[in-house]
Amino acid sequence: MINKLMATPAQAVADIFDGATVMIGGFGESGSPIELIHALIDQGAKNLTVINNNTGSGHVGLAALIENGQVGKMICSFPRTANSTVFPDLYRAGKIELELVPQGTLAERIRAGGAGIPAFYTATSVGTPLADGKKHEIFDGREHVQELGLKADFALIKSLQADRLGNLRYNKTARNFAPIMAMAANYTIVQTQEYVEAGAIDPEIVVTPGIFVDRIVTVKQPAQESKLVAAGVSYP
Repeated sequence: MINKLMATPAQAVADIFDGATVMIGGFGESGSPIELIHALIDQGAKNLTVINNNTGSGHVGLAALIENGQVGKMICSFPRTANSTVFPDLYRAGKIELELVPQGTLAERIRAGGAGIPAFYTATSVGTPLADGKKHEIFDGREHVQELGLKADFALIKSLQADRLGNLRYNKTARNFAPIMAMAANYTIVQTQEYVEAGAIDPEIVVTPGIFVDRIVTVKQPAQESKLVAAGVSYP
């Protein structure tokens, strides 16, 4: 019988290896899998390439993973946001790499990776330093730049509900990058607030089919990043 449930976040991330590429869901704190990220900090994998919309806030979650020296490169759209100091300080010191990608392009690169599309063209970034060194073509009289699809070894995402087979539904905009990241990773690891038996989720409202999910761990009361930051919490 298929059962993708893991006992703990630590068990779920145990085999993430040094040098892995890891997609992490979330738009700021919305949909950010804090418990999986903290488990990855405890696990200790180094020299990770992390793909995320931003670089985290305060000293918890993704920011804490970066601060702990485990991330060698960030691929993101917003390297500096409110309460974001860890990444900017390390970047200015030359201790971490950055690949800056416009948000729409980031989403499409992940979607393309999951769909098996190696590259595509977009007019976004033409005429800016982000287009330097990339292939350019003219379509319908307009210049476009080639962008490569993104894939990852692992994706860490968060859902509202998951069943034994890995079918997922999300909490409104906490969905954000999670569905396309689940498609673009070799192994998708999910923390879910509610775990149910197969058939308990109406197939009409399943967002991510179980075929894209490898591991599930239940976190019934997930931490809220903004509350941790406001309280001055640091992890570990």
